[in-house]
Amino acid sequence: MTSLLMAAESKAEWWSTIINYEIIKGNAIWRFVLVLLMILVSMAVGRIAQYAMGGYAGRLVRKKGECLRSLLLKALTKPIYVSIFAIGIFMAKIPLFFDDDTGIRFAINAGWIKIAKAVAAISVAYALYRLVDVVEYYLNRVVSKTDTRLDDMLVPIVRKALRLTIAIIAILLIAENILGKSIQSLLMGAGVGGLAIAFAAKDTIANFFGSVTIFTDRPFQIGEVVKIGEHKGPVEEVGFRSTRIRTLEGHLVTIPNSVITNTTVENIGKRPFIRRTSNLTITYDSGPKKAKRAVEIIKEVLAGVPEINSDPDRLARVYFSDFNDWSLNIYMSYWVKPPDYWLFQEVNERINLEIMQRFEAEKIEFAFPSQTLYLKKDS
Repeated sequence: MTSLLMAAESKAEWWSTIINYEIIKGNAIWRFVLVLLMILVSMAVGRIAQYAMGGYAGRLVRKKGECLRSLLLKALTKPIYVSIFAIGIFMAKIPLFFDDDTGIRFAINAGWIKIAKAVAAISVAYALYRLVDVVEYYLNRVVSKTDTRLDDMLVPIVRKALRLTIAIIAILLIAENILGKSIQSLLMGAGVGGLAIAFAAKDTIANFFGSVTIFTDRPFQIGEVVKIGEHKGPVEEVGFRSTRIRTLEGHLVTIPNSVITNTTVENIGKRPFIRRTSNLTITYDSGPKKAKRAVEIIKEVLAGVPEINSDPDRLARVYFSDFNDWSLNIYMSYWVKPPDYWLFQEVNERINLEIMQRFEAEKIEFAFPSQTLYLKKDS
């Protein structure tokens, strides 16, 4: 029972201290209610302004399509709420009263104004952060007119870089000019921590510079088939850290950009044609006449295929080239244009079937690995 009485007395003393504390001394309860009310009103006004701007932007889009004015309104709908809230914080200190002789009035005023300025600065930084969307919209319109799709991947990277820059500058300016923190001390502290972070994230930094190299050198475009190391397939995405390739088997392979810049990139998508080399074998029983006729048949077949490249330096080549152990070898080489992989396979199939039919009509037999054994009998 005694302990309960002592606890009640200590709570009464604590409440009396709070009531008589100099910060609230001289202010009636209605003043604090008015402060809270002004803050709530500013939040309500900010929300109304936000919805009004968003609705007007939506009507503009439906009426005229996307334009600069609608983009600006969309970008500023949320920052306007924060800015009105900052005004409400600044105005909310007006009902409070503090005695001049205590010195607390100036401290409260200074602190209150710092908070209001900080919120206002945050609203400005937030507006710039959202206006990056407008820049992104017009950058997308510019890159959509170019032939390369690699520029399309550059736009999100530019957006992220701009937003990160705005955020860092805003934090430093608010800390220096409003909160009174020294930027030098912040940078020195960040420098020490940055060295440790940079050492731990050296691979990430290498991948970032690798992405810069890819965007500047442009060894490939989005959608082109490339071969990087043992991976072969079309490029789907190029990011800050890695490049994604969809292999011909359908697997999605993620390759770090630092690896790409330090290895050989074979851009198969930029080839002007697809080459096929093949060796056709016929039996030794064919003899020279049928061997010569086989070469003529293959040349006739290739001459009748319109997809085979007819450039002087890329003519189809057919030669009776070698005497194999078990066959006569005919070398065949041609280039298919345009360089469509599935068209290439279709052309190969047509040529193979035509050669088989022509050989069968001329009674020219294909050879297969075989051996002939001769047995000698002693008398």
